[in-house]
Amino acid sequence: MTSRRSVLAGLAALCLPAPSWADVGNPRFLAAAKQGETYRLHGLTADGESLFSLPLPARGHAATAHPDQPLAVAFARRPGVFALVLDCRDGRLISTLTPPPGRQFNGHGAFSADGETLFTSEVIAETSEGRIGLWETRRFTRMGEAPSGGIGPHDVRRLADGNLVIANGGIATDPRDRTKLNIPDMRPNLTLLSQDGAILDQAALDPALNRNSIRHLALARDDRIAFAMQWEGDAAEAVPLLGLWSPGQAPTLCPAPETEQPRMQGYAGSIAVATDGRIGLTSPRGGLAQVFAPDGGYLASHARPDICGLAALPDGGFLASDGMGALLRITDGMTALQSHALAWDNHIVTLA
Repeated sequence: MTSRRSVLAGLAALCLPAPSWADVGNPRFLAAAKQGETYRLHGLTADGESLFSLPLPARGHAATAHPDQPLAVAFARRPGVFALVLDCRDGRLISTLTPPPGRQFNGHGAFSADGETLFTSEVIAETSEGRIGLWETRRFTRMGEAPSGGIGPHDVRRLADGNLVIANGGIATDPRDRTKLNIPDMRPNLTLLSQDGAILDQAALDPALNRNSIRHLALARDDRIAFAMQWEGDAAEAVPLLGLWSPGQAPTLCPAPETEQPRMQGYAGSIAVATDGRIGLTSPRGGLAQVFAPDGGYLASHARPDICGLAALPDGGFLASDGMGALLRITDGMTALQSHALAWDNHIVTLA
C-alpha cells in the first residue's frame, strides 16, 4: 500500500522546477578542447569564461545542446562510434549513444525544437552513404533513421519550421583510415529533410565545382542557409568557400576578392551568422577569418594562426577560438577575450 509519506514526496517532486541551463550559469556556448593529454567539453560565457569542463573519452568534434534542459550531446571526431549525453550540472554521463553495426557518427547532430528527438549525422561505414539517426530523448533510444540524401553528411541544422538541412559533403572515405576514395566523382549537395525523413528539396553545385565539399552550415536571414565548403581540387585554384541557399532556388556562391580568396587555402573550417546578418568564415589552414555582408559580399579578413571555432555573440560580432587556447572577439577588428591552457577544437556551438 502506498504510504502517505511517499504520496507527499511524489507531489513535492511534481512541484519542483525542471532543471534548466540557469543551473549551470547560463552558458552561451559549448566547445571541445584538448587539455594536456585529456579531452574536455567546456561551457562558455560570451566573455570566454569557462563555466564547466567535462571529460570526454577521446577527441571531440561538435556538440549539440538540449533547447531547455542542461544536457549536451558531444560527438566524437568523425568517423566516430560514440556520442555522449552529459548532464552539464555535474558532468554525469546520462547515456552513451552507439550507432548501429556498420555505421559511424559523422561529428554533428541537432535536437528538435521541443527537445524530444535527437538527429545524428551518420554514414554506412563501407559506402559512406548518408543517414540521419533518430533518437527519442527520454531514454535516448534509437527510433529509426532516414537517408541524408547523399554521401558523407557532416553538419545538420534544424530550421525554424522544424525541418532539417543536411550538408552532404560528397566524399566517400575508407572507414578505417579516412582515405578519400571518390574525389574525381564526388557530388556534394544540400538536402532539406522533414522531421519524418522525407526529402523536400535538394541543391547541388555547378559540375565544375563538384570537388567543393559542402561541410558546415549556419542559418542566415530570410530563411536562407549559409554553407561553408572545403575544396578538394588543386590548392592553387581560388574557388569560393561560402555559399547561400534558399530552398526552392539554386545556391549562390560568394567569392572573396582575388587577393583574399587564396589565403584561405581552399579550406573553411567553421561558419556563423552574426546578429546583424554578417557571415563569418574561418580557415585554420590559412590562419584567417573572413567576414561577409548578409548578401554575401566580402567585407574583411582577419589573420590569426590556427583559428577555427566560430559563433555569433549575443551583442554583435563573433566569438572565435584557436588551437593555442585563445578566445577572441571579431567585430571590425579582432580582440583577445580569454586565454586558456588548452587547444580548442574545430567548433563553438551556440546554445539554443
